[in-house]
Amino acid sequence: MTHSLDPLLRPKSVAVIGASDNPARIGGRPIFSMLEGGFKGRLYPVNPNRETIQGLRSYPNISSVPEPVDSVVISVPEKIALDVVRECAASGVKSAVMFTSGFAEIGASGVEAQLELRKIALESGMRIVGPNCLGVFNLNQGWFGTFANTLASKKIPTGPIGIVTQSGAYGGHLFTITQNRGVGTNYWVTTGNEVDVDVAEVIEFYAKEPDIKVIVSYAEGIKDGSRLCKALEAARKAKKPVIFMKVGSTEAGARAAASHTASLAGEDAIYDGMFKQFGVYRAETTEEMADIAYVCQFGRYPAGPKIGLQTISGGIGVQLADAATKYGFDVKPLPKSTQDKILDLIPFAGVNNPIDFTGQVLNERKLLEDSMRHVIDEADYDSQILYLASLPISQFTKDISLEIFTSLREQYPNELMILSLIGPPDSRASYEALGYPCFEDHSLAVRAMAALRYFGEVFQREGPDLQATISKNKVIMKGQKLSEFEAKKILSIAGLPITLETLVQTSEEAIQFWRKIEKPVALKISSSNLRHKTEIGGVLLNLNDEHGIREAFNKLSEIAKEISEESPI
Repeated sequence: MTHSLDPLLRPKSVAVIGASDNPARIGGRPIFSMLEGGFKGRLYPVNPNRETIQGLRSYPNISSVPEPVDSVVISVPEKIALDVVRECAASGVKSAVMFTSGFAEIGASGVEAQLELRKIALESGMRIVGPNCLGVFNLNQGWFGTFANTLASKKIPTGPIGIVTQSGAYGGHLFTITQNRGVGTNYWVTTGNEVDVDVAEVIEFYAKEPDIKVIVSYAEGIKDGSRLCKALEAARKAKKPVIFMKVGSTEAGARAAASHTASLAGEDAIYDGMFKQFGVYRAETTEEMADIAYVCQFGRYPAGPKIGLQTISGGIGVQLADAATKYGFDVKPLPKSTQDKILDLIPFAGVNNPIDFTGQVLNERKLLEDSMRHVIDEADYDSQILYLASLPISQFTKDISLEIFTSLREQYPNELMILSLIGPPDSRASYEALGYPCFEDHSLAVRAMAALRYFGEVFQREGPDLQATISKNKVIMKGQKLSEFEAKKILSIAGLPITLETLVQTSEEAIQFWRKIEKPVALKISSSNLRHKTEIGGVLLNLNDEHGIREAFNKLSEIAKEISEESPI
């Protein structure tokens, strides 16, 4: 199945306009990265002032490139950017990554240029990401349509994560943090001002992309709430977790969002409600996004709330129990028969739940292994967290520890267990390769398991009424006040009775509505900024003939003209 974003995210041919021979420059970085990363397509630098760029033939303009490329990277000043985009459209280019800034994010002076940019995209069908963006990449293909510093390497490990952010610099920061956490990313997209391609459409692409199993997103504002709802529902149906950071929840943050990517932040409570409807995990920090993405990439989700807590420290066990209870887990005791079996093995063990194996397990491998098997076989827990301290890295116990957990994984391939252990990345890697997520901080292990449980429940439940949600969000996702008509529409979607009414633009439309209902009507001015319409004569009642309705409409139109500059009608 093809997608309209295929030329942008899976291009077979790429041109870089404003290409530089210097890899340190913005126009040189994408070429350097693609050469280093082994881009699998055809690459055409475009610069009228050079014959070769980084060892490749350079072309004077896009029309001289020997084929209509799938994607162009545009790295030119704003004053010539529109002409370059027009030439790309005329040359049959399918998509464009636009680094250039100086559009709607700078205010009124850039809005007109961005509107023209959108017009070109709509008329030509050329997909545009940006302007004012840091670009995109597809690691598996070696496609680097970006000048981000963190990506100029052929040694970056890939994985099942798709990242999409409105902010370019934050997108690069997030990628670095997730890589450091052991998260393998394949696709990465920064959307900037979103003249065409937006966060929602990229999420929808990820939802349908087989190589992507987990979706991570950052946004300052959403311009099309209905599209986002559809994208999130597509991800939920595909059983792909979405971890989302939505910022701009404060007045200061909303102002910053408007000046950064020209985004309207919107009411934060609306986003909270939408995320809950569609099973999105809303993260508050970058560290939280990285942790949840990390644990989700293992692809195991608990079927219920019952959790087993196992530890070699009684104090840690208390903390685990508190944290698990806080997150709503059922910390139910072990069956009495299982408690007795563990006590036969380790007489001083704590055998309720948490299960404290004590330091005695350091003396004999069989004690820990057999005790854990009893718990797995007999306790019917949906998930388990094990605190091992430095057991996996100590020179005295590391080999035995790895043997135990290798054996357990072979016997219980689908058992969901998170390990809390202390050690360098290479020691964790051995356990991660066996399918055990690893956390140094045991409280974060509980938070991660809570996220997995949340997604497990989300994937099992029926989806929301998508059409009703979309209709509601078309009105309320704009980040604006509501008119009486808009507010009543939302109340109607919620199931509350409202008066029979419609929104009209002409007197003839008003007359047609009156004929349809065959009853007297009232005419009101519709505006989100007018609280008391009667004070300005903005409500006319008991109209029951064509002449009266036409006169009333004309009168309200005159009133509207007088106030429209101060209050949009």
